[in-house]
Amino acid sequence: MDLMLLTKQGGILLPFAAIEGYLLEAIVWFLGLFSEYPSMGVAIILFTIVIYVAMIPLTVKQQKFSKLNAKMNPEIQAIQEKYKGKSDQESLTKMNQETQSVYAKYGVSPSGSCLQLLIQMPILFALYRVIYNMPAYVGRMKEVFFPLVTNMTKVEGMLDFIQGTSTVGEKEVNNISSITTFSKQLGAVPDLLQNGSAESITTVENTYIDVLNRASTTDWNNLKKYFDSFGSGIVDTVSNVSYADLSAQVTETVSKLEKFNSFLGLNIANSPQSVITMQMANATDERNYLMIFGVLLIPILSAVTQWINTKLMPQQENTKSSRSSEQDSMMQSMKMMNNVMPLMSAFFCFSLPIGMGIYWISGSVVRSVIQICVNKHLDKIDIDEMIKKNIEKNNEKRRKQGLPPQKITTNATINTRNVGNKTESSKEEGGKKTAGDRAKVNESVKASTDYYNSNSDKPGSLASKAAMVKKYNEKNNQ
Repeated sequence: MDLMLLTKQGGILLPFAAIEGYLLEAIVWFLGLFSEYPSMGVAIILFTIVIYVAMIPLTVKQQKFSKLNAKMNPEIQAIQEKYKGKSDQESLTKMNQETQSVYAKYGVSPSGSCLQLLIQMPILFALYRVIYNMPAYVGRMKEVFFPLVTNMTKVEGMLDFIQGTSTVGEKEVNNISSITTFSKQLGAVPDLLQNGSAESITTVENTYIDVLNRASTTDWNNLKKYFDSFGSGIVDTVSNVSYADLSAQVTETVSKLEKFNSFLGLNIANSPQSVITMQMANATDERNYLMIFGVLLIPILSAVTQWINTKLMPQQENTKSSRSSEQDSMMQSMKMMNNVMPLMSAFFCFSLPIGMGIYWISGSVVRSVIQICVNKHLDKIDIDEMIKKNIEKNNEKRRKQGLPPQKITTNATINTRNVGNKTESSKEEGGKKTAGDRAKVNESVKASTDYYNSNSDKPGSLASKAAMVKKYNEKNNQ
């Protein structure tokens, strides 16, 4: 695989896409042991499984944090409620210390699973790019486009046809629907052809492969009709290749690609939308309703598996009475996102090639299976034992740093399931204070006030305030 264009992912995703590309080609090679034209649909499923299984350690860490976060969130809320309305530096410092104690108790970082997500994101983005541009990474698929693309670089007026439009009914449509994605690369073709170097011609060939790789069945038919329009005996004066041969090469290329792209009777290079459009354009008795049903299953299954996946994710366990308005708003937003995401998944899988839908569905299924296993693993964890180990581990780390053991505050040691009850019970106890208790408090406040005001200085003066500070120090140092 050369490292020239051909939609190979560049930038920060380059190393991830390169590694995943080699893995995909290895999978296709393995499937090639059983068939001359291995199914790319099966390759996508196996490829997705391998990638997600390889990320299981990261997934476990991420989901462990999510699970623990759902359990420790009531404790965090109790601390926030305790210091609600207090903006002085001392209160903020204490709230931060108690919050850090809760994180230390559960053995997690406030940054949570950010690191795991940062590692997973480029892997998954690169996975998408590799699947979407398979000829760039799978040599066997790239070879299918030859010698057609080589001859296309030599045919006079070829670029004009690719970038041109034709009238269908009353609408002007592109001859090749995928040209909008590669308008920049196609714009550089004239200069590359004029240059004429081997490297320039290779770049043009790769550009044509990019365009044809995204071409629909209608696009391929348009290309064949274009060559057929010149007649069987006409030879292109530049390439010295007959248009009949070019038409035959289009037919051969399409036949090979269909064998690669065939999956359960569907061509994964087509989108469900384009398949339905083509079928509905046929006469009623010529429509393949089974195929229409099959392609409609792709976006439906994508939405269903995505919905199941969201339901298996760890959920917050706090009650409405213990949530702040801001947290309640965030939870509502998350709930709405979980409902919208399956619908978005269905929309994308309806308009994108079926191959991307297969990736989407297989990814959701694999994630769901992994999530079930992770949930069972996390459910077996003894929280109290884990807390004890985390405290010991944290204190050992502090000892090596020359720091004293970290004090775990009351809020950081309460049991999660009792947080809500504690808040309610404290309110009830506050309401049950007797008149005698309140009298004692009032008497204590009065005595303290008389003590600090027992000086001859003018009330409110600087000298009076200095005397109050002196009395406070004398009283607390006794």
